[in-house]
Amino acid sequence: MNIKLFNWPIKLNRKWLVVIIAVVSVAAFGAWQTPTAHTETIAVSTLEVAAVVEAPFREQISIRGTYVPDQSVYLDAIEGGRVEQLLVEEGQLVTKGQPLLVLSNTSLQLDVISREAQISEQLNNLQDTRLAIQQNALSLKQELANYDYQIKKLQRKNKQNKVLLGKHLISEDEYQQVADELNYLLVARELTIESQKVDNEQRKIQLVQLEDSVEQLNKNLKFARKNLDNLVVKAPIDGQLSSLNAELGESKAQGERLGQVDNLAAFKVESSIDEFYLNNVYVGLSGTAYINNSAVQVSVDKIYSQVENGKFKIELKFEQPLTEKLRRGQNLTVALNLSNEAEVLQLPLGGFIQDSGGQWAFVVSADGKTAQRRAITLGRENGTQVEVVSGLAAGESVIVSPYKEFNNATVINFNFDS
Repeated sequence: MNIKLFNWPIKLNRKWLVVIIAVVSVAAFGAWQTPTAHTETIAVSTLEVAAVVEAPFREQISIRGTYVPDQSVYLDAIEGGRVEQLLVEEGQLVTKGQPLLVLSNTSLQLDVISREAQISEQLNNLQDTRLAIQQNALSLKQELANYDYQIKKLQRKNKQNKVLLGKHLISEDEYQQVADELNYLLVARELTIESQKVDNEQRKIQLVQLEDSVEQLNKNLKFARKNLDNLVVKAPIDGQLSSLNAELGESKAQGERLGQVDNLAAFKVESSIDEFYLNNVYVGLSGTAYINNSAVQVSVDKIYSQVENGKFKIELKFEQPLTEKLRRGQNLTVALNLSNEAEVLQLPLGGFIQDSGGQWAFVVSADGKTAQRRAITLGRENGTQVEVVSGLAAGESVIVSPYKEFNNATVINFNFDS
């Protein structure tokens, strides 16, 4: 079997052969990518068309916020006890320091009584010690007075005996006996003074210790009475008692939540945002809250960076007084600005973005009779508009309604009759 070989009229070198193969491959891929020309006729009444315009644009996200008081203080049971009295009702306006409910705690009451008894005992000991010091002082004075009296008598007698001894009227032994007795009394007097001094020093130390003990017991008693006072739960601030979790006769443990008081002087907005925007949100970021169709300027006041269930929490403050009355917990819509305002080409948001992935759109012809598929690039969104990056010019019209019914078409003819 003979095989016929095809001879090229022009001999190609290897380099040009590679180039030709590459060009052919690209052309083939382009042909495969290009959708087959397909025309459909669609009733104009079923379509929504919008013009491409150049106008101020600001990237925004729409979030749901909750209207809450700027300050809320919880009521906790500082000391546990049994609910004896309810002095107010939930929802009532209260003032700072106003009693709200009364608890009873027998252990605390007994503790106060015990501490009072201890103080009474120490005060008695303190009084006894002071009395002992005074009695010792009087005893010393009396003892010293007695010594002085005896010493003066012996000094006088010793002086007389000295004269009598010189005249040989008394013996040497008689003279020496009185002299020795006088010396004994002088030494005993000094020892008594020294002993009394040591005893007084000890009494003073004991007195200081007793006074310190009484002072400490008074502090403990004051603390115990304060704990007893804590059984009367009072309003921490002026505001509204928004919740009260207590019933008569109910036992409450120490630290248990009893209720909450809201400050009605100022309110804020709390909201949760998808973690995707965590790096785009910062303190001071502006936005607009819509309350009963009224726009109110707000700004981000606090950001909680902790992410839970794919969301992070922020707080917004109002930048102007509210003219509308809202209730605590009421929801409102906030448009949060993520960029500064700038002039850009834009289109209204529509179902076409989802169907085309934002990569192409049907552009209406100049005569308004047809629409042709065209590749486009879309950018940022602000909740109502989408930025046009490329592929469209200002003044052109685009079908912005869904493309599901004619997703495979390349050209659309408009039917104006139906």
